[in-house]
Amino acid sequence: MMFGWVLLSLLVCLLRKGEAIWLTVPASGTKCVSEELHNNVVVLADYFAISDDHSNPIPTISVKVTSPFGNNLHHKENMTHGQFAFTTTEAGNYLACFWVDGHNPGGGSLTVNLDWKTGIAAKDWESVARKEKIEGIELELRKLEGAVEAIHENLIYLKSREAEMRSVSETTNARVASFSIASLGVCILASVLQVLYLKRYFRKKKLI
Repeated sequence: MMFGWVLLSLLVCLLRKGEAIWLTVPASGTKCVSEELHNNVVVLADYFAISDDHSNPIPTISVKVTSPFGNNLHHKENMTHGQFAFTTTEAGNYLACFWVDGHNPGGGSLTVNLDWKTGIAAKDWESVARKEKIEGIELELRKLEGAVEAIHENLIYLKSREAEMRSVSETTNARVASFSIASLGVCILASVLQVLYLKRYFRKKKLI
């Protein structure tokens, strides 16, 4: 029963993973959002700018999207609206940054609406329905099937990340243990040398 609730929750999260967010971009500075994704995930996003002081024309923005390794996936300037799409080839945090261009007569901040969709939420289900000639319950079942596949991929990704983190943790623990043993050995050696030196010094001074 508990597994069923967990699965249902994951399905809802995946199917809703496409809601728009609102970003306040300052007049000077950059506003960024990021999401951690694994390999072979489809990302589709639409964005448009709204002036907070309702100035006309709307000041333009620059947009830059980068991969975890810093590869440039999307870079546009002097935009009031736009779209980008890509399929991930690297696992990690994908970053989308927005900033106001120099052409900002009002000098105030802007609000950017970003509709960021990933995985199953980015899929064009209307095209799938037309291509496979399905509708109604069949289409909903097809969406659920896609959601289950996405959950399976996410679980595999989380499992691999857990294995990586465990490996790093074990390596770090081994290094800490080695360093502790080496430090203890150095302390013991320094103590022995100090005792031998003091013993020799006192004998030389005929104190013992």
